[in-house]
Amino acid sequence: MRAMILAAGRGERMRPLTDTCPKPLLPVGGHPLIVWHIRRLVQAGFRDIVINHAWLGDQITAALGNGQALGARLHYSPESPALETAGGIAHTLHFFQGEPFLVVNGDIWCDWDPARAHAQAARLSAEHPAHLVLVDNPGHHPQGDFVLQADGRVVPPGAADAALTFAGIGLYHPSLFTDINPELPAPLAPLLRSAMADRLVTGEHHAGQWADIGTPQRLAQLDRALRNQLDPG
Repeated sequence: MRAMILAAGRGERMRPLTDTCPKPLLPVGGHPLIVWHIRRLVQAGFRDIVINHAWLGDQITAALGNGQALGARLHYSPESPALETAGGIAHTLHFFQGEPFLVVNGDIWCDWDPARAHAQAARLSAEHPAHLVLVDNPGHHPQGDFVLQADGRVVPPGAADAALTFAGIGLYHPSLFTDINPELPAPLAPLLRSAMADRLVTGEHHAGQWADIGTPQRLAQLDRALRNQLDPG
């Protein structure tokens, strides 16, 4: 099974930090943010990982190289212009060799174990093309994104539904992206909502640690938390 890290975003809200450094390379807890993802994926048995990039992408390839130092085989998918989430995935679809795959947003931090993906991937098909990891709503996004029903199905929120937040971690079957032009920008959310309308999406609730690194303040907060965990004294 193969994995993808989405790393093509400009990081407008992170400026001025991202004026000279791509967001995935911003340091947190003593390591670039993207290195936390790669190490966690490798520990879970993922070796072949593709990383898409656009803004200052050459810095990402220069910093990570072929991934050997991290125990990975890194591949790169440069974009110009950035293709957004669904477009970026569609652009790399050949990399997954027709098999289900794991996608992780490069601008989050989460202690969800990617090893869980292996068993779940075996359940994916054209009739069940997506499985999402959902987390408790953070203070900056109290309304959430989607509802996880008792039967494990994920649906858009209704007026009386308690929604959870999409963690930016998902398992996908290639068939989900069949109608996406791999050369044009396309967001993922409308694609997921369409599949949800047909009750084709499942999910799970992760109650552990998760952070959306959307602002310099959140980056600093996560940095302090990780450093305290590594050196509690």
